[in-house]
Amino acid sequence: MVPIASLLLLLVLSLVITRVASVALSLTGLSIESARFQARSAYTGVGFTTAEAESVVGHPVRRRIVMLLMLLGNVGAVTVVSSVIISAIDLASPGPTLPPLLVLIAGVTGIVIFAHSRAVDVVLSRVIAQLLRRFTTIEVHDYANLLHLSGQYGVVELPVEKDRWLTHAPLCELDLPLEGVLVLGVQSPSGQYVGAPQGDTTVQPGDVLILYGATDRLAKIEVRRPDAAGEQCRREGISEHERRLGS
Repeated sequence: MVPIASLLLLLVLSLVITRVASVALSLTGLSIESARFQARSAYTGVGFTTAEAESVVGHPVRRRIVMLLMLLGNVGAVTVVSSVIISAIDLASPGPTLPPLLVLIAGVTGIVIFAHSRAVDVVLSRVIAQLLRRFTTIEVHDYANLLHLSGQYGVVELPVEKDRWLTHAPLCELDLPLEGVLVLGVQSPSGQYVGAPQGDTTVQPGDVLILYGATDRLAKIEVRRPDAAGEQCRREGISEHERRLGS
């Protein structure tokens, strides 16, 4: 029974470690989904794609978090494998095996439910964030809360195709702020990124625009076509934004 309890304890510790790391990474500006993926990948030693690896290596705080996760993951992997072997031997030993097996199944089931509980996730994330701010020197930037990304606002990437209504147009002529949409940046096909672009920046095919605004308006902008219906959609967006400002 002791090996099974040790195995369950190690699984819980692994879950807590990756959860803390996920929150820490999200406080550096990563989305919570990306932070969870990177934390679990680093802890298990799976690795990232090139773009995700660069986003970690190029950020000193994220790099320290991932390095610590890799170290803990290597130690944890050896310990878990040892516990599994000992647990298997314990289950195979003479005597009643049903109670230990039931304990193992019940424990793993409880851990899975705990890991996927939305209520637990919210509470843990808040507690961990407060502890990290209080007891660490992590430079936190909770962009999701600052920009209200969990509510009616969001950030999207808009690839610019040749037949887009905004192709070959300077940003000042698009007047996206009139619809409550801001262009945070422009990523060119060559990889060059321009943050907070000025009005004379011309949108070219192959560019990717980083837009911030109300999620319903962003969704309509993504599918807008260069025709009369698209122009009508633009006028409606301007009216909606004016009403929002007046409310």
